[in-house]
Amino acid sequence: MRLKSLALALAGVALSAVAAMAQQAIKPAVVYDKGGKFDKSFNEAAYIGAEKFKAETGVEFRDFEPTNEAQIEQALRRFARDGNSPIVAVGFSQATALQKVAAEFPDLKFTIIDMVVELPNVQSIVFKEHEGSYLVGLLAGMASKTNKVGFVGGMDIPLIRKFACGYVQGVKAAKKDAEIFQNMTGSTPSAWNDPVKGGELAKSQIDRGADVIYHAAGGTGIGVLRAAADAGKLGIGVDSNQNGLQPGKVLTSMLKRVDVAAYASFKAARDGTWKPGISVLGLKEGGVGWALDDANKALITPEMKAAADKARADIISGAVKVHDYMSDSKCTM
Repeated sequence: MRLKSLALALAGVALSAVAAMAQQAIKPAVVYDKGGKFDKSFNEAAYIGAEKFKAETGVEFRDFEPTNEAQIEQALRRFARDGNSPIVAVGFSQATALQKVAAEFPDLKFTIIDMVVELPNVQSIVFKEHEGSYLVGLLAGMASKTNKVGFVGGMDIPLIRKFACGYVQGVKAAKKDAEIFQNMTGSTPSAWNDPVKGGELAKSQIDRGADVIYHAAGGTGIGVLRAAADAGKLGIGVDSNQNGLQPGKVLTSMLKRVDVAAYASFKAARDGTWKPGISVLGLKEGGVGWALDDANKALITPEMKAAADKARADIISGAVKVHDYMSDSKCTM
């Protein structure tokens, strides 16, 4: 019996050792979208998720900030050649490069955020941005005193139109006759990192009467929030919680949990539960939402919070259906 017990104990130790080794046998990496790691928005959310994983596990990660399209494929391939896995590609613009590189390294794991790449070693994570944008639109409509609000997008692509359309639907749910001004920053990737132009677009909307402006523009949005605050108006942040960038002048932020996506990819790979395929994260899945904290709590009345909570529950239940611009390239509101 003693020998049997000893054998079982040794087997348990061996299994624990194997499990521990398996948990450490990952070399995660992140390739950010253009606009920079510390854009206070989309890229930075991915960085925060990766840092959280590192803090919890002690597992280091590599990362890279591309400044042009060519560097994206180069970075993905360099990380793959070095055996990094999983490799998280942040942003739709990496899809073409990832398609090539992932096919060349079928034994490695890749995760892409904001686009679908259908390969057996790729995990695609997309979000229901229109649902979160509806909620902040509802709050904007309720907060507006002029009945005029604004939206400033980054690069003019269907994804950003999806944010805008959800926002318009939320504003109209609060005030049917509200006027919504919309501007896109540009048609190239540089539109994500132009805070000066973002500020100019916000000022033009404010001059037309807008008193709440929502941005979905990456680093460009920093200029939008600053311009709104300087004019005594309210901004709405995006992706990360940006309430603290202009405390008391940011009504809320539409949270897009890119941090959760990056963290979950690393953790699943370490735990042995990583799976390829498509994940769609909306309100029900906790993938989008809106931010309420000390920086903006004085701006959100009990009535506004109750309305947002009800809208969230109604969207999750299906009682309220938010139209997805990307389903038909239309926003009829």
